[in-house]
Amino acid sequence: MDKDAKIFVAGHRGLVGSSIWRALQRRGFAHLIGRTRNELDLLDAKAVNDFFAKEKPAYVFDAAAKVGGIHANDVYPAQFLFENLQIQNHLIHGAYLAGVKKLLFLGSSCIYPKFAPQPMKEEHLLTGPLEPTNQWYAVAKITGIKMCQAYRRQHGCDFISAMPTNMYGPNDNYDLQNSHVLPALIRKFHEAKTSGASEVVCWGTGSPFREFLYSDDLAEACVFLMENYNDEQFINVGSGSEVSIKELAELVGRIVGFTGKIVWDTSKPDGTPRKLMDSSRLFALGWRPRVSLEEGIRLSYKDFLSRTKSS
Repeated sequence: MDKDAKIFVAGHRGLVGSSIWRALQRRGFAHLIGRTRNELDLLDAKAVNDFFAKEKPAYVFDAAAKVGGIHANDVYPAQFLFENLQIQNHLIHGAYLAGVKKLLFLGSSCIYPKFAPQPMKEEHLLTGPLEPTNQWYAVAKITGIKMCQAYRRQHGCDFISAMPTNMYGPNDNYDLQNSHVLPALIRKFHEAKTSGASEVVCWGTGSPFREFLYSDDLAEACVFLMENYNDEQFINVGSGSEVSIKELAELVGRIVGFTGKIVWDTSKPDGTPRKLMDSSRLFALGWRPRVSLEEGIRLSYKDFLSRTKSS
């Protein structure tokens, strides 16, 4: 990518988008374009097409999505399916109409079957039923992958897709009802610590295994792929290591400074038993993550504290 090229980061205020924005700034890209939801409604096809016609970005990072954890996906299935389909349809088709040189679509590891072989390889997509608790979001993201492949085949668009594992980091959503597991644990343990609670109740059994990647590492991978990858097949982006939810809760509790007891509410769902992505294709290209899980959680807790103080 030319340093003077116009680059549109869709969702630049979110967890992933803001990290991509910072990664591009670190590299000296001078013409970054970002729009808030009030400035550009991605659910409005005409508004998106008008934006592309006016700004004419050469590159697009699609990090815009309606996201949430198990609870949010379960309560708002229609919104998760409809809004994510609309957002990505408008961005991908709009980029094609505007002659964008290259687009990177970001998906999610939840696209894989609930009982996919571990670690999950790209070819495991659509080989079995999805995890019911987040199938709506997964179906939308699978559609986005297929759209990029279809526009590449039919129109010759250089549109690629990357599938990140579970993300966390600065600008995360720490809402207990609608966030993912790691930021929710940070808030839960912090509030227990500050209130002097003797115990923290966590969902499920603690037995599932999850892989986590710090958002700045994902951003570096996205810029790397934009400059070094142009295949039709989507590519996994993970850390290559996993941790049980029980171990994760204990680690977060220790970093936050909570000294009480952790209680597991087994009436709540665990979700997929194990989700480890095979990122060997990406690693073979020469990219590796740099931030360890413990370091990343410490940085995330620092971010949470700064946002708590400013709110």
